[in-house]
Amino acid sequence: MPGFVHIVDDDVSFRTALERRLKLARYCVATYTSAQELLDRLPGNEEAGCILLDVRIPGMSGPELQKRLSELGSTLPIVFLTGYADTATTVQAIKAGAEDFLTKPIASEQLIEAIDRAIARQDLARSQRSRLDALRVLLAKLTPRERQVFDLIVRGKINKQIAHELGTTERTVKAHRHQVMEKMRVQSFAELVSIAERLGTREPTGEGQD
Repeated sequence: MPGFVHIVDDDVSFRTALERRLKLARYCVATYTSAQELLDRLPGNEEAGCILLDVRIPGMSGPELQKRLSELGSTLPIVFLTGYADTATTVQAIKAGAEDFLTKPIASEQLIEAIDRAIARQDLARSQRSRLDALRVLLAKLTPRERQVFDLIVRGKINKQIAHELGTTERTVKAHRHQVMEKMRVQSFAELVSIAERLGTREPTGEGQD
């Protein structure tokens, strides 16, 4: 699973050896001697890849860079590298979203597996974001009245209740309901509820549905 690997490490010999290993494994590689250098050349989020980040680097530390990248909205997964592993730092980095935490020296197989896992998770997250974006586009195409019907459907309201709440007839509600299902490209109530939950537009009510 080739990708772009960004190595941030101030140890020249380690960085060079790592770059050589990864290029032999057919990865594209960019190297940085400091956190600031990476920030100055911050790659876009569209590329498949990850960051190999040393914990202890001059200036901004690895965990500090991790926090800064998160603030900037970077979605590049981070695999930490360290020669001085300690539990507190590891737990902090993982809680903050690090993909892995590896201790130097690192076997090539272990390193490649960690990189591949990171890139695979990134691909999955990107796919999920794209699906959500597509669902938001569909939802935005509903008319104001169709959106009202959508919101009431996913709360479990039956047609009669929706008609009463909107001051219209059941026949009209059924027509709107059909349009909602068509526009959202679903075949069932369950699919509609799933979309609403994924988009965060549904509040649980405990009510039944028709």
